[in-house]
Amino acid sequence: MRDLKDFKLGNFEVILDDPSGDSFIENPIAPAKDPKMSVNFYKRTVEQNEMLGLNNDENIEDQIVEKTEKGEVDLRNEVVQFHNNCPNCNAICETNMKLTDIPYFKSVIIMCTVCDNCGIKSSEVKSGSGIEEKGVRYVLKLTDRSDLDRDVLKSDEASFEIPEIEFFMGPGTLGGKFTTIEGILKDAREQLSEKCPFAFTGGDSESKDKAGRMKECLDKLEMIQNGHLLNVTVIIDDASGNSYLQNIYAPDEDPNMKIEHYERSYEQNETLGLNDINTENYQDQAQ
Repeated sequence: MRDLKDFKLGNFEVILDDPSGDSFIENPIAPAKDPKMSVNFYKRTVEQNEMLGLNNDENIEDQIVEKTEKGEVDLRNEVVQFHNNCPNCNAICETNMKLTDIPYFKSVIIMCTVCDNCGIKSSEVKSGSGIEEKGVRYVLKLTDRSDLDRDVLKSDEASFEIPEIEFFMGPGTLGGKFTTIEGILKDAREQLSEKCPFAFTGGDSESKDKAGRMKECLDKLEMIQNGHLLNVTVIIDDASGNSYLQNIYAPDEDPNMKIEHYERSYEQNETLGLNDINTENYQDQAQ
């Protein structure tokens, strides 16, 4: 360990894997992206959920989807309720789920959880279909205060970036949301100022410069959120292809927004769990 600390063995990697999602490694150049660190969010296995004392959400959702296909449940015209564990205190609480259509996009499932025990409220949005064949990248130039009111569907796999202020929010941050650009900015500010453990204290290596950078970034985010700082670029990049940024000129093209559909890299497919999926001749192989 001493040799590693003194780099006598050369460069090495540190891997931190936490099924609970409650661990954190400091980014020394935050709010910019750290080129030396990669963060991957993954779905827990049934065993990991059982170890943490959580219900298996996928089983619940599969049961509801199965009932929908049989005609026992109409997700499109009614709200489905089921019991789940609170993400904050782990008490049993109620989750509401409904299928809704986004114009010029697709159907999505909106889930809302309210805990009577601790009072927390959380919402999550999931795609009503599977992963798209290609990833999608939205690039929008904010030129008017009204651009902040554009609807945004941000999936778990989407990143959010404003290069002019060196702000980058990686995939998995904030979870899946159906909100507006203003709402994303508000949630990002709250996440940094209230829930980031090293945002202003700097952890064990407190740095006034870093605290200053974080405060400057939060101030700029607030200015953009309030419409006082415009002519900046918002980039939403989603390898799963399940994110959406509203085109206010639809069905015509938006002069201030570019939409790029791209082929995923091997690493992106690996993160999405697609490399191990066999869709050809799988029945013959099983025999």
